[in-house]
Amino acid sequence: MADKSRTERPHVSSDTVATVLKRIIAENGREHVRGYVIAILCLAVVAGTTGFTAWIMEAVVNEAFANKRADLVAIICVSIFIAFVLRGFATYYQAVILSKIGNNIVARYQRRLFSHLMALSVGFFNEARSAYLAAQISQNVTGIRDVLNMTVTSVARDFLTLVALIGVMISKDWLLTLIVFVIAPPLIIGLRYVSRRLRSATRESVELNSHVLGAMQETIQGIAIVKAFTMEGQLKTKVEDIIGRAESRSNRIARLTERTAPMTETFAGFAISGVLAYAAYRSIYGGVLPGAFFSFVTALLMAYDPAKRLARLQVSMERAVVNARMIYEILDLQPRQADRADAKPLAISDATVAFQNVRFGYSETETILKGVSFTAEGGKTTALVGPSGAGKSTVINLIPRFYDPVEGEILIDGQDIAHVTKQSLRNAIAYVSQQPYLFEGTIRDNIRYGRPDATDADIEEAARHAYAHDFILAQPLGYDTPVGENGVTLSGGQRQRLSIARALVRNAPILLLDEATSALDTESEQAVQKALDEAMSGRTVVVIAHRLSTVVRADKIIVMQDGQVAEEGTHEALAGRDNGLYARLNSLQAPAGSTDK
Repeated sequence: MADKSRTERPHVSSDTVATVLKRIIAENGREHVRGYVIAILCLAVVAGTTGFTAWIMEAVVNEAFANKRADLVAIICVSIFIAFVLRGFATYYQAVILSKIGNNIVARYQRRLFSHLMALSVGFFNEARSAYLAAQISQNVTGIRDVLNMTVTSVARDFLTLVALIGVMISKDWLLTLIVFVIAPPLIIGLRYVSRRLRSATRESVELNSHVLGAMQETIQGIAIVKAFTMEGQLKTKVEDIIGRAESRSNRIARLTERTAPMTETFAGFAISGVLAYAAYRSIYGGVLPGAFFSFVTALLMAYDPAKRLARLQVSMERAVVNARMIYEILDLQPRQADRADAKPLAISDATVAFQNVRFGYSETETILKGVSFTAEGGKTTALVGPSGAGKSTVINLIPRFYDPVEGEILIDGQDIAHVTKQSLRNAIAYVSQQPYLFEGTIRDNIRYGRPDATDADIEEAARHAYAHDFILAQPLGYDTPVGENGVTLSGGQRQRLSIARALVRNAPILLLDEATSALDTESEQAVQKALDEAMSGRTVVVIAHRLSTVVRADKIIVMQDGQVAEEGTHEALAGRDNGLYARLNSLQAPAGSTDK
């Protein structure tokens, strides 16, 4: 069965703004339709009151100042006051509603992204830089919210306001309105040109900023290595180069975005000055009352802001859609190791693990395992030894289906693991890696990750068997002591014993140990080895040996070399072979390697 996880990588989308918008509305519109309707009604009130304010200016000028109708002044003033009060409350409610909807959309997509990332294979995360991925998600997840909010506010507020004001302008002077619209097409053409150029610049900017954040995060995580190898200068040069390119790209985006300002201002200046000249001519030489003119000009000036926002909508929308596309590129990734249609839960009896002619490579151009066959008998310990690069860790990675073999089968109690559900497979496996990883939280939380329904008594029992109970009680808050980022407050041996306790509380029939003591000092190794002896009792264990002395008591030793099984047997049998690989390694008392794939 071919390992397809190597192709599990984002596809760069070229969807149009309309396509992305349609998808966002389809995914979010139904759930928030009530809130959007209320927000749109509020925005319609804003648009209506804005148009009313411009329309009533004719009555203000003609009746109050030209005709001196004192009886109408009170009515006019009260109506204007009511219009502004309505607009204030409508503006408040639409802003609150759209903010709540936007926050909910961001939270939903964050949950969806996390859930989807958890469904992707280990191969995807090995290929993707974690820092870059985290930075990309944090920067782009708001793009979907912005696309929807801009669409609603532009259509319901700016478009309706513009329509209302244009209605006022036409009712006051249709010829002037026609002149204004005749000179608008060149502005629209110019804005479309800017938006097309902005699209590619925005994507490049997002990627460069992700690299900046990623580089900073990696530097912080590896600060001890940075200091030890005096890498500050090299990393400073690298990061400053990325920051410089990101700054340059951001400046280009600013130039493109703000290029709309002189275009719209020039258009507005030409339109307003022309209207003023025409109206002044009619008033001076034609004796026309100025009320209609003031109402027209008020409507024209009020129409400027919504018209400018609508003119820049495509430019702003392009930026938001680029962010949304990059999120969808991740969400559209298809997990390459999804359960098959015929997958059934794994049924465990003896927990015997068998490899049958397994071939595997992490890419199409390499082959790591070349027809590996062996059996790890149920309830016994099988040790994998051999030089670096022999494929020992790859064998461990294939058992829980972190990857799928290219050829051959892996059987557990006669069941091909390709035909069982991953959930049931991994529930039957406990895993202790070479580099123990602890999550932010307390010691108790980290052990409980092995089995979420474990009681406090189960956790403490597992800690005792892992020889961790005593040092845990010595911590300031005992089991409730925070471990810090990746257990930074604990020693390497303590972290490893907690990872063993996490494996023990899982109570799984199969235990995988990937060189669990290779990075420890002698004293820590002795404590961890005692914990491992407890963990291995009564389970099917597949262990990678860093020091051959740790697997002397293994029921079976598999000696690997160049992706194949070179020898197989007990310690006594293999150590006694003349010119055997295991005998040679044993005589040298050298590590069997800890850098396998």
